[in-house]
Amino acid sequence: MYIHKLKIGNVELENNIILAPMAGITDLPFRVIAKKFNPSLVYTEMVSSKAIFHDDTKTKLLLKIAENERPIAVQIFGSDTQTMVYAAKYVEPIADIIDINMGCPAPKVVKNGDGSKLLLNLDLAENIVKEVVKSVNKPVTVKIRKGWNSSNIVAVEAAKRFEKAGVSAITIHGRTREEYYSGNVDLEIIKKVKENVSVPVIGNGDIKDTNSAKKMFDYTDVDGIMIGRAALGNPWIFKSIIEGLNKYEKNEKLENQIEYIPTNKERLSIILEHINLAIQEKGEFIAIREMRKHISGYTKKLPNSSIFRERMNKIENKNELIQFIQNYINEM
Repeated sequence: MYIHKLKIGNVELENNIILAPMAGITDLPFRVIAKKFNPSLVYTEMVSSKAIFHDDTKTKLLLKIAENERPIAVQIFGSDTQTMVYAAKYVEPIADIIDINMGCPAPKVVKNGDGSKLLLNLDLAENIVKEVVKSVNKPVTVKIRKGWNSSNIVAVEAAKRFEKAGVSAITIHGRTREEYYSGNVDLEIIKKVKENVSVPVIGNGDIKDTNSAKKMFDYTDVDGIMIGRAALGNPWIFKSIIEGLNKYEKNEKLENQIEYIPTNKERLSIILEHINLAIQEKGEFIAIREMRKHISGYTKKLPNSSIFRERMNKIENKNELIQFIQNYINEM
């Protein structure tokens, strides 16, 4: 059975299809929109433990949560045990699950020893996990990569250590830090992690439709899947995969699923709702600029979308932007 409830610590999720944390993407407006299409769990953008420790106002704004997006995981990152424990305690009152990032490949993160750089120091990584788990009552999870590079494939060892340290689930992206998002995800390493631990394992990487989701489940036997980049401009992907996998259950001979495609009316409605939510949260000036990447995602592959994006990126006024989008979609 592909779609089923998933228990992480004392948190029971309604299904096992999850929205990944993405810096600059999974803010409150995006999560609220995504939640409409039934991912069982959404994540905040990753937040710096040092920034929380030093009472950074901008970082704390990332922790604003709406009640209708629960359950929610708050992802923290850092390589200093003291500040990671502090951050975990700080976010505990608002988080349903606390996730530790050990997978981010961004240079500005790894240069400080954080994110996927921790995979080069498993003793430190294990100690951080152990101390965070001891300091809070909420379930603690970890998101990792395959390793740092091809000569540092440590996912299985890391997962075993983190299970021993008390994590409630492990998410693995099947690429090394060196690979970033290039090439194909390594399903074999995800399978090995699943075989070597007893806590739930969530597979991540290259899931963009029902067939790729099915492939992840079939090959690795993971307990759940996490969808990241494919959800940008496509929150319908959660609904599409859940419905598609349920169809597979009823007819195993079905070879090529037809993915859910929203009508123009549905697409326009979600875009406008997303714009209004963003403005409500961040004000018109910031929201209009931040929404450009989302609107580009919503309109990707539509007729004349490159011309649309070029013009849309120059608009700075809410009413003008909404009118421009409405005209574009209504003309199709």
